[in-house]
Formats: sequence, structure tokens, C-alpha cells
Amino acid sequence: MKKVDFYWDIGSTNTYFALKLIQPVLARTKSELNLIPFNLGYVFRAHNYVLMDEPPAKLSNRRRDLIRWAQKYDLPFVMPDTFPIKTSRALRAALVMREKNLEMPFVDAIFSAYWERNDASISTYEGLGKIAELLGVSHDELQTLAESEPIRRQLIDATNQGLDRGVFGVPSLIVDEELYWGKDRMEFVEAALRSDPD
Repeated sequence: MKKVDFYWDIGSTNTYFALKLIQPVLARTKSELNLIPFNLGYVFRAHNYVLMDEPPAKLSNRRRDLIRWAQKYDLPFVMPDTFPIKTSRALRAALVMREKNLEMPFVDAIFSAYWERNDASISTYEGLGKIAELLGVSHDELQTLAESEPIRRQLIDATNQGLDRGVFGVPSLIVDEELYWGKDRMEFVEAALRSDPD
């Protein structure tokens, strides 16, 4: 079974769409998704990149384009009132939920909360804890583990390893060490999953 390494950050609009659009590709190719959190805020700060510091016309067009994607694929996407948000807590919480074998349902739930229900509380442990509790993990346990040194180190390592592999943004999807960036690369990803490795 082939595998897609999927680098993600909850603060990325394009990752929301890619997470939805990769699902039918995985089903058709009988492939596996390997979620890897990538601290985009850290990378942006390291490169002095300011997310919203772009021409107003470009920002307006980007917002309209996101609506086009939502309409095309019939997704309940909304642009949150609070954007951007701090995402490191959510990324670390996902690593905690991985250890509970609940990573995918948790990641699905936080993306739905933020990008479909305009719920920016997922930037806090209070909001993350409510979602974790629905999956059977207590708020206190989630926060304690997410703040622990081993989980903090896992996120740092995952981000640095991504950088070493050429990841510069999210979503980045890697198949057979070939990197595909963005929500609109699914055709290439599917072709790679169907091909025989060299």
C-alpha cells in the first residue's frame, strides 16, 4: 500500500480543501494518509513572512477563489472571523491524539470547527478540550500532554524534518519523495500513487 505524507497546519485555508479532496483519491488508489503537523507560524517567522501583508486586490481575489472551490466541491467552507490564529496548540494536541489512535477524527473535527463553523476557540485548550472530550479524552489530559516536553519536541522535529525534505508551506503532499504543494495537485498525487516506484 502506498502512502501520502500530508504536511498540514490548521491555519491554512488550502489545507482544509486538500484534506477533503485527498479522501476520494486515497479510496480510489487504496492508499494510506500519514498526517504530519508542520508549524507554519514558526516557518513564517523564521523567514520574516507576514501572512496578510499583501495587496488588497490579491487578498480579495484569494477570498473569492476560496468560495469558488467550496461551491465546486459542495463544501461548507466559511472564512473565519478570526484569522489568522495561533496554531501550535492544535498541532501538539493532534500529536497527543495520535497516541490515542484518534488523530484523524480529531484533525477532521478541528478543521470542521474552524473552517466550517467559524469556531476560533480551537486555538485554545478550552476549545480543543471540548473536541477531545467528544472523542473520549479529557481536557486536562489533552492539555497536560500537549504541553509536555516529548510532544513539544515531536512538533519541532516534524517541522524541521519537513523543512529538510523541502516542505516550504502547507498543504505539502509527498509520494515516493516527490513533493506536491497545494490543494490543486490531486491529479498529480493520484498519478504518483498509481505508478510503480522506480
